[in-house]
Amino acid sequence: MLGLLKTILDDNAREIKKLSQKVQLINSLEPEISALRDEELQSKTPEFRRRLERGATLDDLLPEAFAVVREVARRVLGMRHFDVQLMGGIVLHQGRIAEMKTGEGKTLVATLPAYLNALTGRGVHIVTVNDYLARRDSEWMGKIYRFLGLNVGLIVHGLSTQERRRAYAADITYGTNNEFGFDYLRDNMALHPDELVQRELHYAIIDEVDSILIDEARTPLIISGQAEKPTEMYYRIARIIPKLKAGEDYHVDEKAKVATLTEAGVAKVEKLLGIDNLYDDANIELAHHVLQALKAHTLMKRDRDYVVKDGQVIIVDEFTGRLMFGRRYSEGLHQAIEAKEGVKIERETQTLATITFQNYFRMYEKLAGMTGTAATEEEEFRKIYGLDVVVIPTHKPMIRIDYPDVIYRTEEGKFRAVVEEIAQRHAKGQPVLVGTTSIEKSERLSEMLKKRGIPHQVLNAKYHEREAEIIAQAGRLGAVTIATNMAGRGTDIMLGGNPEYLAKERMRREGYPPEIIAEATGFGPVSSPEVEEARRVFRQYLEEARKETEVEHQKVVALGGLHIIGTERHEARRIDNQLRGRAGRQGDPGSTRFYLSLEDDLMRLFGAENIAGLLDRLGMDDSHPIDHPLVSRSIEAAQKKVEAYNFDLRKHVLEYDDVLNQQREIIYRQRRQVLMGENLRPIIEDMITTVVDRTIERFAGDSKYPEEWDWEGFLDYAGKLFLPGCDRALADELRKMNKEEVYTFLREKALELYRQREKELGAETLKELERVILLRVVDAKWMDHLDAMDQLRQGIGLRAYGQRDPLVEYKFEAYQMFQEMVASIQEEVVRYLYHVKLAIPEERRPRKLIENRYQEEGPRQPIRREQKIGRNDPCPCGSGKKYKKCCGALKGASSM
Repeated sequence: MLGLLKTILDDNAREIKKLSQKVQLINSLEPEISALRDEELQSKTPEFRRRLERGATLDDLLPEAFAVVREVARRVLGMRHFDVQLMGGIVLHQGRIAEMKTGEGKTLVATLPAYLNALTGRGVHIVTVNDYLARRDSEWMGKIYRFLGLNVGLIVHGLSTQERRRAYAADITYGTNNEFGFDYLRDNMALHPDELVQRELHYAIIDEVDSILIDEARTPLIISGQAEKPTEMYYRIARIIPKLKAGEDYHVDEKAKVATLTEAGVAKVEKLLGIDNLYDDANIELAHHVLQALKAHTLMKRDRDYVVKDGQVIIVDEFTGRLMFGRRYSEGLHQAIEAKEGVKIERETQTLATITFQNYFRMYEKLAGMTGTAATEEEEFRKIYGLDVVVIPTHKPMIRIDYPDVIYRTEEGKFRAVVEEIAQRHAKGQPVLVGTTSIEKSERLSEMLKKRGIPHQVLNAKYHEREAEIIAQAGRLGAVTIATNMAGRGTDIMLGGNPEYLAKERMRREGYPPEIIAEATGFGPVSSPEVEEARRVFRQYLEEARKETEVEHQKVVALGGLHIIGTERHEARRIDNQLRGRAGRQGDPGSTRFYLSLEDDLMRLFGAENIAGLLDRLGMDDSHPIDHPLVSRSIEAAQKKVEAYNFDLRKHVLEYDDVLNQQREIIYRQRRQVLMGENLRPIIEDMITTVVDRTIERFAGDSKYPEEWDWEGFLDYAGKLFLPGCDRALADELRKMNKEEVYTFLREKALELYRQREKELGAETLKELERVILLRVVDAKWMDHLDAMDQLRQGIGLRAYGQRDPLVEYKFEAYQMFQEMVASIQEEVVRYLYHVKLAIPEERRPRKLIENRYQEEGPRQPIRREQKIGRNDPCPCGSGKKYKKCCGALKGASSM
């Protein structure tokens, strides 16, 4: 009765029951499908496509298509989908998130909905977190698709435009989230149709969906060029901040991650900088840099938020512990940290194109995802992406033991207890994985273990290169591994050791080059007899390694499997669950325990007072920790509060980004029409009449009578736009007309002059000129608009002091700025088209851009294109002045 009641009340249990019915239907087809010959299985793909053309839906085909893929996987990979994997595949096809525990075979699950949805011919994108996984999965799972007559593409760093276009044209395309996003941005910066690579965004399956759509969502993808901003100011401010006193000159709110100056602090900064008013209009940029420097000194901690390596400040991903090479904090914060650490300051960049993963992936017609940890973030997935989460049962029962948390008064007492437990487990040979939240903590623990003589491996951002090697062997007899944030590591921990890694290591010792090993252990076709021989050797070594690890596996199982120790709770329960999930895969035994102290960040900031009071009442010290489920529950409640707070922050950021995203969609949609359009004449003529009307309105003022208008000013301005070479006689003629006649006459005159321009240049030349000028002007104005929107976003919060909603104000001002940008684009395009002179055409070269990407995705792009600016050209800084009277004057002064 209780079980029945639980099923009625539990939404997830109801979903699993529905999915089980579909799985039974797929299973009922297995005898029939497994009896088919290879050719008959292969003929199923054209048959399914014909049925779709005749009106069948994908849901109609699902049972048979899934049964076909399962049979093909059994034949070509020796892997048969479990029933729970079929459930996961159905959930992904429905455009939802499947939560499947570590080791449940998510890579194989994706083949089911990918094949089914690829039958439409509209393309399927399978998104992974790094190039290695994308390449591995496309080769490995690609065998199933190729057997069934589908082609597979791979998008990784370093491909040419033609290679990318071929990969996107494939039925199924594997790639990383960054590559898909950057290709979208580059496509919307293309100056010619043959530079485009992506087609429609139809269906995407995202692996590690929580990592990409939540953790990565806060960092936008940015393509930029370098801006000319002096770096000395950062060093100057960095020397001032240490002279300020905490509590007296500034306050730090660690919960909100905000640092603010007090009135006394502002006065001190003004004195040290030698200025009268820090918040004067002329000092807006200076005030911004002072606040960023304050944040760099008080909130950004070395070896936690970033490391200094080879004279560079490199961000540490707070969720995975990985070094984020090529990524930089925005708004001058990165430069402020560089100044604080006394390393060379890299020049600031100017954004050319940007998009968040939130807005990129929401453009897909259908979106699905899979991960081991999503249920705790279901509200965010549902509200922002319209995705709900289905928790899929494990193939074998989960027998891992999760012990209650243990709390100590001090961090020192906690670490002593952790070392004691490691020593006890290690003495009997049980493998131990210890999770820490920062590089600093992992090194501290490592030192303590060295003093006890316990051999161990350390995995953190400083040892990033050895990641797979360390993780692969973390389940061996007596292994002790310390890891910083185990999220997204992408390597399974197998009890007794990983035989594939042992076989690779043996080949390395025998002198096989890394590239031969990579190809020999891959799944793609071999490129030479040498690789074919290496693949034979690898398979032989793999078989021998399996026998060795199987014996060790039995011993580790008898000792209780992998034991996980968490040295601190993370702000998000999901990250703790990822650490826990490393033990107990595929029915293996395992155990987990978290050690906490009242000095931990989470305890200190959220709810340590109650527990501290309890410790005092019980008269307990570091030798008597609290170990009770009630404590674990209260900590989980604190984590829920932090998660809700962080969700609100991300939602708040998204609300602002949505405003820019609406504008981006309009610009990119119209830009694409220009890029692909054969005939732009209607657009150009509409622009000309709009500019004519706007110019008349500007000089007519409120007067209805043309004789009262400022004709001298009008002719001077119109001559620079749409009336080249007009004389004063025209003004006398116009004064005699009424208002409507003036509008009609000037529109016709401007269009007549444009038709003369066509005769002068030739129809084909003018058509190409229209396209190129439109694209270049739109790109330049959009780039300036992004910069202006960024400035607006930084200052809009102050409107709250005037009892006005900053978001409403931001939307209003953003709309005004967008309208001004559109007007500016129209005027600039018209001006160029009437006045441009043709030069000898140069060979079209690809633009050199900077992309903010991880190191493992390849080297950074070349820095920038050199652009010669004439003395009388408008200054590229956007001031509106001539170059010689703005930045050119400064450059001249600095070179004297």
